Amino acid sequence: MTELSPELTQRILDAVAAGFEDQIAFTTTLGRFPSLRGQEHTAQDFLHDQLQARGYAMDRWAIDVDDIKHHPGFSPVTIDYSNAINVVGTLRPRAETGRSLILNGHVDVVPTGPVDMWTTPPFEPHRDGDWLYGRGIADMKAGIAANIFAVDALARLGYRPAATLYQQSVVEEECTGNGALACLQRGYRADAAIIPEPEDDMLVRANTGVLWFRVRVQGAPVHVREAGTGANAIEAAYELIRGLRELEAAWNARKGDHRYFEDLDHPINFNVGKIAGGDWASSVPAWCEFDCRIAIYPGISAQDAAREIEDHLRRVSDRIPFLANNPPQVIYNGFYAEGYVLEEGTQAEATLARAHMSSYAEPLQSFVTPGYLDGRVFVIYADTPCLVYGPYSQAIHGFDERVKLSSVQRVTGTIALFIAEWCGLEEI
Repeated sequence: MTELSPELTQRILDAVAAGFEDQIAFTTTLGRFPSLRGQEHTAQDFLHDQLQARGYAMDRWAIDVDDIKHHPGFSPVTIDYSNAINVVGTLRPRAETGRSLILNGHVDVVPTGPVDMWTTPPFEPHRDGDWLYGRGIADMKAGIAANIFAVDALARLGYRPAATLYQQSVVEEECTGNGALACLQRGYRADAAIIPEPEDDMLVRANTGVLWFRVRVQGAPVHVREAGTGANAIEAAYELIRGLRELEAAWNARKGDHRYFEDLDHPINFNVGKIAGGDWASSVPAWCEFDCRIAIYPGISAQDAAREIEDHLRRVSDRIPFLANNPPQVIYNGFYAEGYVLEEGTQAEATLARAHMSSYAEPLQSFVTPGYLDGRVFVIYADTPCLVYGPYSQAIHGFDERVKLSSVQRVTGTIALFIAEWCGLEEI
C-alpha cells in the first residue's frame, strides 16, 4: 500500500468532478424508486442492471431467514422476505496485489409520513442550489451512488482496483440490520468496508445498538358508565411508557461507564413510535399496543438489555393494581442489535484520513452517534474495520430530507482516493 502522488490524487479528484453531473442524475433516478420496506426490489433491479453494465459479476437474492436466524447478530422479523432483495456486484482484478474492500449501502428508506407536509413529493427528487431533496436521498441513496461513481471515476482514468471490490446494496438497515448480515453469511468478506451514511463529513467512532419491541397490554372492558369497575388498557399503557422513561434515565446515568459516550448529553434515546388500542369510544378499552425503540451501549448484549427491559416493566406493573396480576407482554419485532466501537489506529482509518485531507483540505474528524448502523455487522462479527463516513445532510427521517451536493462530491472523491491507495490500481 503506497500513498498516492499529488499528481494522481488531483487527477482522481478531477475525474470525480467530471462525472458529478451524471452522478446527480443517477442519484435522482434512484430516488424515484419508492424503496420502502417490502418494496425495495425495483430499486434493486435498477442497481443490479447498472452494476452489471459496468462489468461487475452480479449476485442477487432474497434473504432467507433460515440462513441467518441462528446468527448472534440476527434480529427477529414479522414480515415476509420475498421482496427483501440484496444485490452484490464483484469487481476482480487480473492479479490480487492490493487489499480487498466492501462498499456498502442500504437502499431501504423509512416511511414518508403525511405527503402533504412535504414541500414537494418525496419520491420526485428535485435539486435546489447545492441541495438534492427526496425521501432516502440522504439516507442513503446519495451514498450508494458515491460508492459506484468513485469506481467510475477511476475507470474514466483507465484504472480499476488491484484487489477484489464488492458493491453491496442491502435492505433492512432501517429496521433489523438483517440485510448486511445476510451478505456476511453468504460469504462476503474483505479487508475493510466503507458505508457512506449521511454523517456530516465525519467518521463514526462508536454507535449504539438498538432494540425494537412491542408492549401488549390487556384491560378489562366494561361500558363507560361503569368505568370504575373495569381496567383501561390505554391508560395502563401510559403508565408503562412513563416507566420506560425511568429506565431511559437510568441508562443515560450510566454513560460514564462507557468509553466515548461519557460526554454525550443523552446517548440513550427511547421512543414510542406507534400506538393503537381500544375498539369503541363508549367502552373501556380491552387492549393497547405500543411499539418502542431504545438504544443500548456497545458491549451490552441485546439479550441482557431485553431482560432488563422486561424486569423493569414487571416492577412498573407491580405498582398498578390491575397489571400486577396481568403483566404486559413484550414482543421483539425488529432491531435486536448491539453497538460497536471502531478502535483507533487501524490502517484503514489512516488511509481514509489521508483521502479526506486531499478531498476536503482539512483533517478528518470522528464522532459518536446514538443511532443504529450496519457497521456493527462488520466490526463485531467479521473483525473488519468499517468506516461509516458520508455527506452532510438535513432532515433524514423527516420532511424535506436533503443532502448537500458539494459534500457528496467530496465524499465521492475521498472514496475514490481510498480505493486507489487501499486496493491499489491496475490498468483496465
